Parts: sequence; structure tokens; C-alpha cells
Amino acid sequence: MNPAQQHTASLPVSGSPRFIKWHLILTLLLVILFVIDLTFGSVYIPIKEVINTLFGSESVNETYEKIVWLIRFPKAITAVLAGSALAVAGLLMQTMFRNPLAGPSVLGITSGASLGVASIMLSAGGYSGIYMINQLGIGQSWLIVIASSAGAAFVMIIILGISIRIRDNVALLIIGIMIGNLTISVVSIWQYFSNPDQIQDYLMWTFGSLGGVSNSQLTIFGTAVLAGILLSFFSSKPLNALLLGENYARSIGIRTGTIRFLIIASTSILAGATTGFTGPIAFIGIAVPHITRNLLNQSDHKVLIPATMLAGAALMLICDIISQVPGSQITLPINAITAMIGSPVVIWIIMKRRTINSGF
Repeated sequence: MNPAQQHTASLPVSGSPRFIKWHLILTLLLVILFVIDLTFGSVYIPIKEVINTLFGSESVNETYEKIVWLIRFPKAITAVLAGSALAVAGLLMQTMFRNPLAGPSVLGITSGASLGVASIMLSAGGYSGIYMINQLGIGQSWLIVIASSAGAAFVMIIILGISIRIRDNVALLIIGIMIGNLTISVVSIWQYFSNPDQIQDYLMWTFGSLGGVSNSQLTIFGTAVLAGILLSFFSSKPLNALLLGENYARSIGIRTGTIRFLIIASTSILAGATTGFTGPIAFIGIAVPHITRNLLNQSDHKVLIPATMLAGAALMLICDIISQVPGSQITLPINAITAMIGSPVVIWIIMKRRTINSGF
């Protein structure tokens, strides 16, 4: 038996009791954090009142009920969707490139979304767009969502076209980084010639926000995330093979070109939709796959994908709870919290295991 076959044979069974236990623990943690997230905000709501509201109790306070259902519940659902999407996108990128530093933004998709938003907010002729943003709010404006999604889709189409011609993953990674740098440079030039009000609106969007997704937008956001995650589930077996290299994957009959296309498409959907609805949120896609691998200590994607979804959603809820600054009226940028919370965790994992490449 060659080393590749030995590695495949050593993959734990995805339905083993140990992994089922971890999935149950992560699910329970997610539910607890979800309820806690509903309690914090500018108005503190006791957990008992939150539970009564969720279960439709007749004794619930009417004011609390409106706050929970109209404001906090959509925000918490957005956190779950965004955390799951970015975490799975990061897992796919790290496996495809066999690079522990790869993340959802590695192909320039997030930068493309930022370019789309900048074209609306910073364009000299975009006064009608600015008026709509001012009237509806940055998060509630469909114009921002459409522009962001269009920018992400534009970069995705370019990357998919390049991936057909270039088979080297490292070369594709470098091209993605260069495309990201190119879009950032264009945005920087736009900012240089924009007025301060336009720059301020754009900078507010770049901080990221979980509270700007309306109920109608939430349906579309959830559908996009579900589609991207389903694509990733269909790719579980090829992803396991890619960990052993493309030559091994081809030797067992996997069409590497097709699976690369599916991985890029699913990552683009997950990262593009999340950036479009919440703004750019960094770090979750890089950190969570490492956290999940450390918890489960194995590399079978049939286990890793659902566990990564749950861990990403849970971490995003933790960041949202902290961003509310419990006991105050302040709300911190979600981007700052994701980096502040996640970076020490990854550093701790590296120090503990003395390596970050064990899953590749």
C-alpha cells in the first residue's frame, strides 16, 4: 500500500461516535450563543424573556417581542449565515491550495465586491446612489448589495476563465492575489479623488455590519449560502483526494479541472454573498478551519465541512456578542472583533501543535 492509500485508509469514519459527539457539542454551543446574542444590545432583555418570545408565550413583554423579532433575530441569523459561509469558504480554499494561509479573499473575490461598492459610493456621478444610501441606510440599500455582488461576480468570472487555462494552483493563487491588489489600487485612486462624505460612507461599509440585513434580504442571503454549502458537500470526496495532491486525485479518476471549478464557484458564492450583505469580514475564513481541525484532529471533509459550519457560526455569534459591549450603548465594528478574538486562538493552536500544516 503506497503512502497515499495509507493516508486515505487512515481517515476516520465520518459517522464515528467521537465526531458525532463533537457535532452535537458544537450544535448545543451554537444554540446557547444564539439565545445569548438575542439578549444583548442597547436594551438588555433577560434570557427568560427571549425564550418566551421565541416560543410564542402570551406573557411576553410586547416591546421585548418587537426588539427580538424585528432587530435581533435577523441580526443573529445573519451572523450564523455569515460565519458558516466564510468558514466553509476558507476550508475550501485551504484544501484546494494546500495552503494554511488561504482564505475566502485569496482569489480577490472580496476585493471585487469592495470595488463594486466603491463604484457606487465614490463615483463622481453617483449622486442618485448616495441619495438612496442616505435615505435607506448603508445596510438596507439594495444598491449596495447589487453593486457588491456584481463586483464579486465580475472577479469570479475572470478567475474561472483563468482556471480553465492555468492548471497550477500556486500560479492561480498568485494571480488571485494580484487581481485583489489591482482592485484595491483602483479603490484607493477613487478615494483620493472623492469628497470626505463619500469616503466616510465607504469606510463605514468596510467595517462590516451584521445588523443591516432586512428580512427580505435575509431570504436571498440564506438561499445563496445554502447553495454554496451544498456545492461544497458534493465536493467532499474530491477534497479529501486533493489533500494528497492533484496527481493522486487524477489517479483515482477525479477530474481535477471540474472540481477546481466547483470549489471556486462555491467559494465565490459564499464569500461574494456574505460581503454583499454584511460588508467585508476578515479572519473568520482563515481561523475557523484550523480551529476545527484542531478539535477533531482529522482531515475527512465529510466531517470537517459540517463542523466548520457550526464553529464558524458560533465564533461569529461570540464576536457579535462582544461587539455589543454588554452594559453600554456602544457597538464596535465586527471586523475589529473577529481579528481581536480569532488571532490569539490561531497563535495558541500553532504554539500548541508547533505546526499549522498537519492537515495538509
